[in-house]
Amino acid sequence: MAIANGKFLLQGPEDAEITILLAHGAGGPMDSASMNAAAQTLAGCGFRVARFEFAYMAARRSSGLRKPPPRAETLKGEYLAAVTDLSATGTLIIGGKSMGGRVASMIADDLYATGKIAGLLCLGYPFHPPGKPEDLRTAHLEQLKTPTLICQGTRDQFGAREEVADYVLSDAIEIVWLEDGDHDLKPRKAVSGFTAADHLRTVAGTVRAWSTRLLDRRSPG
Repeated sequence: MAIANGKFLLQGPEDAEITILLAHGAGGPMDSASMNAAAQTLAGCGFRVARFEFAYMAARRSSGLRKPPPRAETLKGEYLAAVTDLSATGTLIIGGKSMGGRVASMIADDLYATGKIAGLLCLGYPFHPPGKPEDLRTAHLEQLKTPTLICQGTRDQFGAREEVADYVLSDAIEIVWLEDGDHDLKPRKAVSGFTAADHLRTVAGTVRAWSTRLLDRRSPG
């Protein structure tokens, strides 16, 4: 069960070695169905998961008015403030769903260079707007130095597998492809044979193996 603690929703063992800080996508809050499912599965795999909302989404929650989200670039300061406010013990990985992961990717290298984070986790990266494959959001990903794991559905309208195969991306980026998954990583069971729960278990297991490698890399000797 997620526990509200100030600006954060916290889930998973309090003494976990690794904390994962997640921001939401452009259109859904931190407790959307997809965010709840992802956080629950990651927490069940032994991670401490913290979620937060950008100010525009918190304003939607309090006012009920649905204004368009701001440009992702303008949210970098809010994400940095969340990292500071969280004061996570142990190892910290930042990321998020869609736009949340994109914002995290814009601040990751500075945090990684100073040892504040160990990696970046993106759940459905928005490589381009739907229907606009020419409008790429990948320039900063070409030189990214932070170890990064992107979990992406093969039919994601923000970047399907056949599209991403042609992108120039940093060697620091690993991508796990979820068969027939959409932007929420959900597959069509009749087509793929997989359920959303199947894919989330794959995500959690992959994140566990990937994060273990990050810890080994950071260990002295």
